[in-house]
Amino acid sequence: MRFRFLLQPNWLMLTVVVFVFAAACYAILAPWQFSRNAEQQAQNAALTASFTSKPVPVEQLVPAGSEPSDAAVWRLVTMTGTYEPAGEAMARLRTVQGEPAFEIVTPFRLTDGRTVLVDRGYEPPQAGKSVPTYSAPPSGQVTITARAQDDEPADKRPSFLDTGKRQIYSINSGTVAQAGGVTLDPGYYQLTSGQPGMVTGGGAIPLPQLDDGPYFSYAIQWLIFGSMALFGWGYFTWREARPGGALDNSDKPKRKSVAEILAEDEARDRAAAARG
Repeated sequence: MRFRFLLQPNWLMLTVVVFVFAAACYAILAPWQFSRNAEQQAQNAALTASFTSKPVPVEQLVPAGSEPSDAAVWRLVTMTGTYEPAGEAMARLRTVQGEPAFEIVTPFRLTDGRTVLVDRGYEPPQAGKSVPTYSAPPSGQVTITARAQDDEPADKRPSFLDTGKRQIYSINSGTVAQAGGVTLDPGYYQLTSGQPGMVTGGGAIPLPQLDDGPYFSYAIQWLIFGSMALFGWGYFTWREARPGGALDNSDKPKRKSVAEILAEDEARDRAAAARG
């Protein structure tokens, strides 16, 4: 049979590898990049809309005890209340515009009684200090404007104290609440420039760039890679199925062993000696 070679172990292994790779490209890798592209486009749309929308009171946009919805993320809200520095924490291992930084997050008690987490901006590292010094929030009641954000995924690494400052690895209201012994609504709120409580060393967290990123092109590349793998497998299968393929031994002479070759050489030498 022309396709008997498909049952050979090496060819079976090659077939499995090719089809598993192609399936991963089509079913996992490309859809993953498409989903990241969709998420980036949704973020860009929400951020663009926030530039033209006016700030609204937080209670109108985010009900008490709720995390900001997808439609609320990046929206500007106003809040009136007091900072609670006792529950403050520093998010470490951050980068701002490519440079290392700490982000300062502080609980903020609203006049309606609930407490939310406010990102007061970033502070760059300071030479000779494991923990930089930064400006304290104002005391007394203030009104602030901030952008609503949903919680970052909780980090498994526990919080710790360094020179009296609480350190965390992700800006997550649950993590800060547990570490500081406070009750916080889900999500957090990122201060805009010039607001009361903004740290003075670094400033407000820069907004992300309005760029879809490379995710769509990456998705297309994975689809191309999967198609190339299937095309290559089909081409080599067709080539081997033709008469005279590399795996077709039906019309090829049997390869001589070393002993047979030596015996033929010896016979030729004896015949030459007899003629001489």
